[in-house]
Amino acid sequence: MEDIMNIEKEIINLYDKTEYSNDDRKIFDEFIELLNYGEIRSAEYNGKEWKVNLWVKKGILVGFKMGKIVEYQLSPNYTFTDKDTYGVQTFNPNRKIRMVPGGTAVRAGAHIANGVTIMPPAYINTGAFVDENTMIDSHALVGSCAQVGKRVHLSASAQLGGVLEPIKAKPVIIEDDVFIGGNCGIYEGIIVRKKAIIAAGVVMTSSTPIFDAVNNKFLSKTGDSLIIPEGAVVVSGSRKLKSNADFQIYCPIIIKYRDEKTDKAVELEEYLRS
Repeated sequence: MEDIMNIEKEIINLYDKTEYSNDDRKIFDEFIELLNYGEIRSAEYNGKEWKVNLWVKKGILVGFKMGKIVEYQLSPNYTFTDKDTYGVQTFNPNRKIRMVPGGTAVRAGAHIANGVTIMPPAYINTGAFVDENTMIDSHALVGSCAQVGKRVHLSASAQLGGVLEPIKAKPVIIEDDVFIGGNCGIYEGIIVRKKAIIAAGVVMTSSTPIFDAVNNKFLSKTGDSLIIPEGAVVVSGSRKLKSNADFQIYCPIIIKYRDEKTDKAVELEEYLRS
């Protein structure tokens, strides 16, 4: 804990700099390793609510200011160019992370916990946190600083938006045991509570009206966050335009709350994650 407090102070000092020394780079490299192993994270639950760790987001931005564009060569026929502060990660088999071949990349500064499965091609950006036994399916994106809980299924082509600036903005947060269907888009700091199910094709932003048909009301923001309640089952829907009843506008709808029948419908074969 003391080491982390020291890194925090150093990162805050680096944030205001415009030129960096070799010693500054060593501090940043230590910071990135802490992110890689999940010892620090850009947002975390304090027992009551999700809070942004401002200094961590500042540290990620320091990496973009500090870094120089270099060429990475992964094979004789495959190169790419990026900041030298943000290469791609590799994983030790002992961590039981399955990153199946075929175009997936996990950027430095993202934490991938033990038991995660990543199907190709997928992309996990810096500052993201993916917890144990989660499935990241093909063509899925976990954006910068997005937080994904345990035993989540992020289906094919689902997108979790990223955010680095403004510093205080909350990232997308997906809590434990959430199922997110294919082609979903979840953006702008939405919080999806435990065991919620987001059906295929649902798109949500912090300004998207979401109707709770069970309780006959629209969801309201809590502070600066739009929160999908625990166990909610959300599907695509529509509502009439107030200005012109001849037209409909997109509106996700909570049609029910999770029950045994719903659990069976989204049950995943355990052997896929073992």
